[in-house]
This record gives sequence, structure tokens and C-alpha cells, in this order.
Amino acid sequence: MPTLESLQVALQHVLPQHLLSRLVRRLTRLEHAGLVPHAIRRFMRHYPVDLDEALETDCTRYASFNHFFTRELRGGCRPMPEDARAVACPCDGRMSELGPIVDDVLLQAKGRRYGLPALLAGDTGLARRFHGGEFATIYLAPHDYHRVHSPLAGRVLRATYVPGALFSVNDRTTRHVENLFARNERVIVVMETALGQVCVILVGAMLVGFIELVCADLPAQVDGARQPVPLALGAKRDLERGEELGRFNMGSTVILLFERGRVRWRKDIEAGSLLRLGEVLAEPV
Repeated sequence: MPTLESLQVALQHVLPQHLLSRLVRRLTRLEHAGLVPHAIRRFMRHYPVDLDEALETDCTRYASFNHFFTRELRGGCRPMPEDARAVACPCDGRMSELGPIVDDVLLQAKGRRYGLPALLAGDTGLARRFHGGEFATIYLAPHDYHRVHSPLAGRVLRATYVPGALFSVNDRTTRHVENLFARNERVIVVMETALGQVCVILVGAMLVGFIELVCADLPAQVDGARQPVPLALGAKRDLERGEELGRFNMGSTVILLFERGRVRWRKDIEAGSLLRLGEVLAEPV
């Protein structure tokens, strides 16, 4: 017999995911001196947002809800690791899964896996590069800081926009939606670093299907589009560790891929660990 959880997930298969996301995009960008602070206060009553860490601590000074959601942190509150070789956590969030990429398969949730080539939109050459490597999946909750930063100093080699579905990303959907991260809309960024090539994948979700990059502009969403779109890179291709790479206009998931034999995860990090931007995520082998 279907559970309430499975029925909730099944409903997402029939909802107009992109239409709902576009509607939320429009609403969160409305500027209204009375409604915006009210909406922010209601959100903060429901979620544990810490505005003391934000550059702007006064909720009445945000022009729109999206301005609040993509808020900038004040300088110095997320220092990078002292070890210049260490991999820094690229965002605030919770570790969903991490570990080795075995037989080109990644762990989505307990008992559910998905393929590396599918995650990389069928790019078999890129998949071969990360064969036998390491992966980490970090979930950003609604209250988290929603900018994504470079885990290492490096140069962006390429970026690809992959259109797709917009299922919600949470514990329910990771348990019930097959190939969730390989089905949802995402942006794949490949960087050259001192630890070889690193892949940073920003995965969209329902009401979160809007991702921005500092190195490239994304195309407008087209319902039903399925072909990956290589992005034209701008002048901002070289990034220091901790420099902003992109942002979610609502929260979702970041997936990191490392080549084989390059990194060793911090021993105390496991699935479920809470993470903060800038803390040591891994060390070079």
C-alpha cells in the first residue's frame, strides 16, 4: 500500500514543475516596501535563518525576497582553511552522501544509486576522467546561505547547462525518485586545479530552477528542452579558493567530483554531517 510519503512524491510527477518555478521566480522578485519585510519575517519564524552573519542584518532593507534569499555574508565569517592545499567546503549545508565512485555509480540514498555518465549528461569522456574518483553531495536547506564558492583555486575550463525536471530535492525524493540528480536541471562546471580537474555540479529543484554563475550566463528555460547547452565563458574564469562561483535563487544541491587518487575526505565527515562554507572538506592524498 502506498505511503503518504510516496504519494507526496508521486504528485510531483504530474505537477507543472517549470510553470510553478517560474511563478515563484516572479513573486520572489517583486519589490514592495510592506510585503517583502513581512514575507521575510514569516520565513524566519519558520526557518532558523541567522541574519547576524549577513552583510545586511536588517530584514526591512532587502528589496525583494530573492535579494534576501541570495544575501551576501559579511566579510570574515567564513574563513578558508589554513592549509592552502585543503579542499574547502563550497557552501553551507548538510552532507547527503559521499564516498568513492564505484563502477561509475554514485550513491543517491540508502538502496538507491545513479550513474555517473547520466549525471554528466552523457559526456562519456568527462565520465572517464572521474572513473574511480570521489564524490560528495551537499544539500542546501531553505534557511542556508545560498551562494556556492570554489572549493579550490583554479580555472574554469567549461560550463554546461543541462535542462531537465524540477523535482524537489529532499530526503523524501532522494528515497523515491530514481536518478533524481541525473534528471533534474543542473549546471556542470569543470575546473582545472592543483588537484587535477574538479567538477562542481549545481542541481536545481522545484521552485529552485534558477541558477546563476559568475563565469557565464545561462539560457532561458524552455519547457521540454533536453539537449545540454555549452555555455560561453566570460572574463571571470580564474577563481581563488572561496571565491563565489554561483548561486541558487532558492536552495538545492551541490555535487563535487574529484579524480581518482586525488583527495581523502576528512575523517569525521559522514552522511548527515552539517557543513559550513570554508571548513576543510578533504585533503590531498
